[in-house]
Amino acid sequence: QVRLVESGGGSVQAGGSLRLSCAASGDTSRTSYMAWFRQAPGKEREGVASIYILIGNTVYADSVRGRFTISRDNAKNTLYLQMNVLKFEDTAMYYCAASTGYFSLLDPYNYPYWGQGTQVTVSS
Repeated sequence: QVRLVESGGGSVQAGGSLRLSCAASGDTSRTSYMAWFRQAPGKEREGVASIYILIGNTVYADSVRGRFTISRDNAKNTLYLQMNVLKFEDTAMYYCAASTGYFSLLDPYNYPYWGQGTQVTVSS
């Protein structure tokens, strides 16, 4: 079992920055992918960015590429999402997720472990 706890959400004006953190605990030794997803009211959950733990390969949604950066501190078992040049449409609940499978990438159905979420609100 893997436990994930997000932090770092908040309110920011458009053009600003936030950094989300996700602390992982439990049986993290078999974790292969970690990712950030987001869900806005009335919309489906969408993948934002993922990282392949073993070699650090990253994948980004087109909507955030060039503005967001996913990273992981393996020593601290913590995942980060640096979000720059935030836009109103980035407003959502952001979730951290972990997978022990292959090619999990940005498909939420590939991730069995989820945090409780942290709210990001961007005002225009």
